[in-house]
Amino acid sequence: MSTNKIGQVLSCAPNSIIIEIADLGTFEKHKSDLQIGRYLKIAQGNNDYTIAAIKTLKGVNDSDRNGNPEWQFTIECQAVGTLVGNEIFERGSILLPVPTEPVYMADKITLDKLFTLDDQFNFPFGLLSLNKEISLKIDGNRFFSKHIAVVGSTGSGKSCTVAKILHDVVGIAGCKNLLCEQNNSHIIIFDIHDEYRSAFQLDQDQSFTLNVLDVDSLKLPYWLMNSEELESMFIESNEANSHNQVSQFKNAVILNKEKHNPHVKEMTYDTPVFFSIREVRQYIENMNREIIGRLPNENLPKLTDGQLVADRKDFYFDKIHDFVPASTAKETKATNGPFNGEFNRFVSRLETSLSDKRLKFLLDPLKPTGEQYSTSDFEEIMQQFLGYLNKSNVTIVDLSGIPFEVLSITVSLVSRLIFDFCFHYSKLRRDQDLLNDIPVMIVCEEAHNYVPQNDAVAYRSSRKSLERIAKEGRKYGLSLMVVSQRPSEVSETIFAQCNNFVALRLTNDSDQGYVRRLFPDNTSAITDILPNLAPGECIVVGDAVLLPAIIQMGLPNPQPQSQSVNFHEEWQSPWRDVTFNDVITRWRKE
Repeated sequence: MSTNKIGQVLSCAPNSIIIEIADLGTFEKHKSDLQIGRYLKIAQGNNDYTIAAIKTLKGVNDSDRNGNPEWQFTIECQAVGTLVGNEIFERGSILLPVPTEPVYMADKITLDKLFTLDDQFNFPFGLLSLNKEISLKIDGNRFFSKHIAVVGSTGSGKSCTVAKILHDVVGIAGCKNLLCEQNNSHIIIFDIHDEYRSAFQLDQDQSFTLNVLDVDSLKLPYWLMNSEELESMFIESNEANSHNQVSQFKNAVILNKEKHNPHVKEMTYDTPVFFSIREVRQYIENMNREIIGRLPNENLPKLTDGQLVADRKDFYFDKIHDFVPASTAKETKATNGPFNGEFNRFVSRLETSLSDKRLKFLLDPLKPTGEQYSTSDFEEIMQQFLGYLNKSNVTIVDLSGIPFEVLSITVSLVSRLIFDFCFHYSKLRRDQDLLNDIPVMIVCEEAHNYVPQNDAVAYRSSRKSLERIAKEGRKYGLSLMVVSQRPSEVSETIFAQCNNFVALRLTNDSDQGYVRRLFPDNTSAITDILPNLAPGECIVVGDAVLLPAIIQMGLPNPQPQSQSVNFHEEWQSPWRDVTFNDVITRWRKE
């Protein structure tokens, strides 16, 4: 039986239990433990106890008959689970206590039962803020197999928290690789500010390989794009004739895929095989110039040399042709083709994109040998994302150098390819009555930049791909970790699919309110302290945690490059000269 009794239950409701502490001495004795978010243990009249989290504390100072001050304290708390037989904690089983039941502080023995239950909860996740002697252990299977949200304002320690979690997954601590044998983890990080590279770069003697894909090393051929991604890149949906652009572009792409891949029997717009975007541009330009001969037995496109085009795919891909002029004269009668002059802006857009050197990684990626990537290179392209080219557990897709106008398409394409791989691999495994044995997690750093709440056209492709993963990925061994400093601006569809939340300090009212709505109903007591969390301190809630907890995450070593510049310290230093030429050379990519 517990001996640290502090009071008794005054009233009880599903969302609120009121507890009375009748004297100042008892309150003073336990004052250091009576903090918002900490836990109490309330008897239920037998060997079971209700575990409740403190929400508010209130003290009333009256005078007794002799005029001496007399204190009385009330605590409002919220039930979070039941300690059955004073041994086993059950979060989903909450039998509420009745008035007059005694209330105790949750001592270390009780907290151990709540947070270090058994071998199922074996993934270390920081120290309890309320008792730094106790390490929180979570269910690693439930945590990583279901989507995770990590939120926190700038400076709250969000990047370090993500890095520390991933370090524990791949076996990094103290700048060392602790694993004797490489494990089977597969993590892909969309890094929009190039912060995480430094967190996973170890000395050569540590036998840890980091796979970094930036704008110079990322090979992402355009022919892997699906219909939506292609159209998002090349077609303006608000133009009056955009439907004609789509129909002819689709037709040209399919015909060109068939031309270059005669062995593929059922070709579709989305089949991931090589086609030449330059040949497609020439096809569209020819359609834009096309003149139809109207002399007897003609009614076909007619070139200046009098040749008739019986089948466009045999002529229009190879070069841009000159056609006979339109004419109403009987002996030279010819009329404009169905799309003559309609595609001027479309062709110009294609030419501009193809000549943009910033888009070379998409529209003209070359092998080290200088050759174009072809259909047969699809396997190598997929291996780069999953770390199989250099046997790496962590792949960082550095988005910092990706032009903004193709950021969404890049994220969409990479994430969709990974989803499709996991889908088809899972299907192959299921044919053998087995599950996916190479599960993958995608970490979406600063997710509000490419999966926003609004439905802007610029973000439609990345939002659609990641929302699909959020809704379906778990079934195929693909999970998401969504990281953002502005959770209220991230797609609600994605957050609604997250089963585990790690919330660091949030100072914005709208973000606080948004996160509270996402959290389970029985966690309101703990979420009220979101704006008061210390750096690296976070609230952990979800399926993987027996009980919502406030924990202090340790710092990762090495750390990501997410630290703020020390303005005042730098400004107090002596004047520093800068070699502007070095900066400009890098700027120009000379």
